[in-house]
This record gives sequence, C-alpha cells and structure tokens, in this order.
Amino acid sequence: MSDQESKRELTPREIVAELDRDIVGQPEAKRAVAIALRNRWRRRKLPDDLRAQVTPKNIMLIGPTGVGKTEIARRLAELVGAPFIKAEATKYTEVGYVGRDVEGLIRDLVEVAIGLVKKSERAKVVKQAEEQVQERLLDLLLPPAPSENRQPGDQAAERRHRSREKMRARLVAGELEDREVEITLPGRAMAPVSILGAGNFEQMEMDLQNMFEKIIPKSSQSRRVPLAKARAILLQQEIDELVDPEKITREAVVLAEESGIVFLDEIDKITTDEGSQRGPDVSRQGVQRDLLPIVEGTTVNTKHGPVKTDHVLFIAAGAFHRSRPADLMPELQGRFPIRVEMHDLTRDDFARILREPRSSLLRQYQALMGAEGIELEFDDEAVTTMADLAFQVNHSTQNIGARRLHTILERVLEELSFDAPDRVEKKVVIDSQLVKSRLDALVQDEDLSRFIL
Repeated sequence: MSDQESKRELTPREIVAELDRDIVGQPEAKRAVAIALRNRWRRRKLPDDLRAQVTPKNIMLIGPTGVGKTEIARRLAELVGAPFIKAEATKYTEVGYVGRDVEGLIRDLVEVAIGLVKKSERAKVVKQAEEQVQERLLDLLLPPAPSENRQPGDQAAERRHRSREKMRARLVAGELEDREVEITLPGRAMAPVSILGAGNFEQMEMDLQNMFEKIIPKSSQSRRVPLAKARAILLQQEIDELVDPEKITREAVVLAEESGIVFLDEIDKITTDEGSQRGPDVSRQGVQRDLLPIVEGTTVNTKHGPVKTDHVLFIAAGAFHRSRPADLMPELQGRFPIRVEMHDLTRDDFARILREPRSSLLRQYQALMGAEGIELEFDDEAVTTMADLAFQVNHSTQNIGARRLHTILERVLEELSFDAPDRVEKKVVIDSQLVKSRLDALVQDEDLSRFIL
C-alpha cells in the first residue's frame, strides 16, 4: 500500500496533469475532483477532534453523455487506488417497489475495497509463498523420510538430502514442468443461496450464505496434474494461508469509509415534477429520500460489519436535458455543493481524443490490427475528417459525445478487420479519401445517420 499512499499525496496540479494524459478537455471538472481529492489528504493531517467534523464536498457533474463524466471519476479512483463503484440512480427504487435497496451501493463499495486490499496483501506474501510451494513440490517429487528414523551422521539421510538438492536444481531450471504429481484440491464452494426479492432481502441472503458455508463442510479430492499446473494451484493455496482474512476485512472497511468514491450516474432521471403525487414520480422521490441519508452520512450493515458513509465521496452526474438540478429535493441538492458544467465536445476535441490519450482509439485499433501482423497508419487529414464527421452527426442527430467515434472507426475499418487475416499487403494507410468513401453517403442521409452512425 506504500505506493498507493504516495499517490494520495499528489497535488491538485499533479492530479489534473495525470488526468490530462487520458481525458481530453473539461478542465473545470478535473480541477473540482482534484481539489476534492487533495482535501482528503488535508483532512488526514488535522487533529482527531476536527478531522471527524470535516466531510467531503460532494460534486455534481452536469453535461451531455459521452463528454467524460464517468471517465474522470474512474481515472481518479485508479490514480489513488481508491475503491470506486458506478451505479445508475435509476436502478434503485423506493422501498416497496421492484428494485434494489440503495444501501447496496455501500455493500458493493466494500466488496471492491476488499478486492483492493486482498490484492495488496497477496502481493506482500507472494515471495514467501513461492518458497513454500517449492518445498511442497519437492516433497511431492521426493517425499522426505520420517523424522523419527533420522539419526546424526545417517548416510542414507545425507544421500537423500543431496538427491533433494539435485531435484531442487532441476526444479528451478524448469526441467520438470511436464512431470505429473498428485495434489489435493479443495472442494468447490456451494452454489449461492438465492432469495427472490430485493431490498432488505440482500442482507438475509448474505446471512444465509454464510450460515450454510459454516454448516456444510467442503470435501477435497486428489488429482494428478502436470507440475506447472500444480505450482499455480499450490501458490494460490499458500497465499490464501498466509493472508489474514480478518485483517483484510478491517482494512477494507476503513479504506471504503475513508477513501471510497461512489459515482451516481443519471441522477437527473430521478427528479420529479413539483406537486406530482402518483405514477413513477412517487418512486423517483422515494429514491431521493433513500439516497439522502447515505449521502449525508449513515451506517450501513454489511456482511463485513457496519460501514459509515460520512466520509465517502459522492460524485453525481446527469445530462439534465429535461430537468434541472433544482428539481432535486432541496436536502439532496445541498449535499452536492460543487456543481460543474461540462461542455459539448468540439471538432478539435474529437481529433485530440483520437490522437492524444495513452489508450486512444487509434492506438487501440493499431494494436488490434498488429495482432494480425498489419501495420496500420492514420494520416492527419483522415483523423481530421473523422473528427468533423463525428461532430456533424452528433449535432444533426442524437449527441452521444465521444462514443460516436467508436461507431465511425468501426465503419471505416470494417472491411480491413474482416480481410486482415488474408491480406498480403501488411501496411495499410487510412487517408481522408477512404474515410469519406466509407461515411459520406451515410452522413448526408440523415435517416441513415440516425440508425447507422
């Protein structure tokens, strides 16, 4: 976790610079999340009595789809090694309606935190586990003599020791990878116990699952497998033996409470019309009421123990085409004091998205074609043309932001992707003329654009 700790001390300027490597534009949103992240580090420096009173300043990102709202939050969490979950607000409903309990957000967050901590703890013991696996493999290849039969100066024991060391050298050299050994495999875990329903039934389902796992013992079985496969199986067993599950749970709960990030997408879809008393608006208002204590700060019971949400950072996002943030409940509005409006992507933004990020779309397609032995190049005019077409179609039909580029590139490269395994010519240059020949007819026909691009 030391590497993650050092990452958490990035300054806001450094955080924005890191986000710029993967996300084009939206400087206001990047600054807002960078400040929120730095404030967490500042809070840890405060005296204990004051630290408990400082809560995160939750953020609401307002802007059309495909401009980078989710990506900013996800990259931010990756940057600092924080547990992160994304959920659509529309999949939660008021208690009594069909849907998930909003407390499931925090349960999911804890599970992500456990995964992060487990990965870190397992990395710490890998070296020790590998040493123990080597000894176990040697025991399988050359079982040791019973300890009660060993005597000082026993020549048979010394010969056995020398043979074991020779076997160790062969094992390290990789000469025995195909030799079969017999290992004991743990039995499969029982299938999950499913309870029909939602909401509070989630906790009941977890409790029943834990109860059955304790009551019903797991059977084990022996199997002969190649030594290479046995090594991987035994390594997992040894790592599981070395890590402390209780320590992982404790650290994960703290990590979720202190560093968790919850991204609530489509929050504009749970706004209500003022004065509405029936229909779907009732459920939407119920979701807002249920979300309010989670965002304000409450304690959620999970199978790993109680988890406090007081210091979880919530980032909400919505397009707000047909509604406004003011249409949310005043109490919920007040829990998102930082509002950032994200801008539509320009032609230049589309071109930069194609070229600049570390995992840009052009690099992705070049790597995919490289797997077929094809060297793929895009000239500057082709990139500019695709950016222009994406901008044009977004403004003549539905604006889906940068996601339009995926569709355009697929149309441009469809024939190449199909013929790639059989091509003799291994160098392909995509120019502006090719792009126009593939897309111009579709762009000009608005009805086709609506359904195909």
